[in-house]
Amino acid sequence: VQLQESGPGLVKPSQTLSLTCTVSGDSITTNYYYWNWIRQPPGKGLEWMGAIAYSGVTYLSPSLKSRTSISRDTSKNQFTISRHYANNTVTLQMNSLEPEDTGVYYCWANGDYWGQGTQVTVSS
Repeated sequence: VQLQESGPGLVKPSQTLSLTCTVSGDSITTNYYYWNWIRQPPGKGLEWMGAIAYSGVTYLSPSLKSRTSISRDTSKNQFTISRHYANNTVTLQMNSLEPEDTGVYYCWANGDYWGQGTQVTVSS
């Protein structure tokens, strides 16, 4: 299994970030995998953000869940993870970005599969 992250390198505060993890070598719906997003701010350790299972169930870090508004209008959610069958990809979307969201973002799957990481800088 190979993972490849992609997305914009530089975004402005309050903007929306969308990162894509392209999976090859197996299907994202294979009954085994949990597709995770992990980030590392500069000078800090790894932070688990959340995951989406092969079944489609999502798990979010409690510390980041507080940034997610509970609303029927999911477009107001600040932090979502979704998957796309046609492209065999997993997407992380974060709204209302803050400079503290700067860091390297990784896609990881159980079995210890890592992407190479993609740098995200939030700055005006």
